Amino acid sequence: MSTGMKVGAVVITMGNRPEELRALLDSVAKQDGDRVEVVVVGNGSPVPDVPAGVRTVELPENLGIPGGRNVGIEAFGPGGTDVDVLLFLDDDGLLAHHDTAELCRRAFTDDPRLGIISFRIADPETGETQRRHVPRLRAADPMRSSRVTTFLGGANAVRTKVLAEVGGLPDAFFYAHEETDLAWRALDAGWMIDYRSDMVLYHPTSAPSRHAVYHRMVARNRVWLARRNLPALLVPVYLGVWMLLTLLRRPSRAALKAWFGGFREGWSSPCGPRRPMKWRTVWRLTRLGRPPVI
Repeated sequence: MSTGMKVGAVVITMGNRPEELRALLDSVAKQDGDRVEVVVVGNGSPVPDVPAGVRTVELPENLGIPGGRNVGIEAFGPGGTDVDVLLFLDDDGLLAHHDTAELCRRAFTDDPRLGIISFRIADPETGETQRRHVPRLRAADPMRSSRVTTFLGGANAVRTKVLAEVGGLPDAFFYAHEETDLAWRALDAGWMIDYRSDMVLYHPTSAPSRHAVYHRMVARNRVWLARRNLPALLVPVYLGVWMLLTLLRRPSRAALKAWFGGFREGWSSPCGPRRPMKWRTVWRLTRLGRPPVI
């Protein structure tokens, strides 16, 4: 039974996956309970044909993932406040079940401090979930739901009170780590984040490194993330650990060159406002299993 919470959905698209987008929108339309309002943002491209009732916004240029999603948020009023919850869904994903919106309503109603829900991403052919899609260090069992410290960008639900309190996604990131930036700010404000294995988005298995800008963006934004959010003492520890992990993974020479280029860019370019988290938030992250040094 619906709890009365209004739910909206934001989908950004480059216009190059019209069939997948239509399938996703159909899966949203089939959700149980009250209708989920949808906004599709064409990120520097026209929006393909969409069903009646789906609102569209076409941007003249590609603002990146966080920039496009922020435009979608504002389509639901300042900070998304015309609705209580916003779903953020990849345009080539598909909601696997009809009760996902209702489960979100129930979860947010039952837990007033719950701010963000990260869905489980599963391959539509095999049903398998990649380890990297479980937002915690102990990722061996993707069927175990738990409190977490970050969330998956294209398969999540956010209480709009969180966005009103801590702001939206960092536009300048363009791609990579924007979710963790928002997650850390939300946790610092006292909100909690859940990973829910019963809320499923089907999405084809793919490697993030398929994107040409992946290695540079990951490194640059990792530095920005630390500079913006961590206490000064933890910034070199966090970045040192990630540099070591990157080297241990033995990327190709080209990938490593791009990574170090992004790392330098992260230090030499503006990262946006610095609001270091409280030490009690560092302790909360540690108790949740992921201290902000890894």
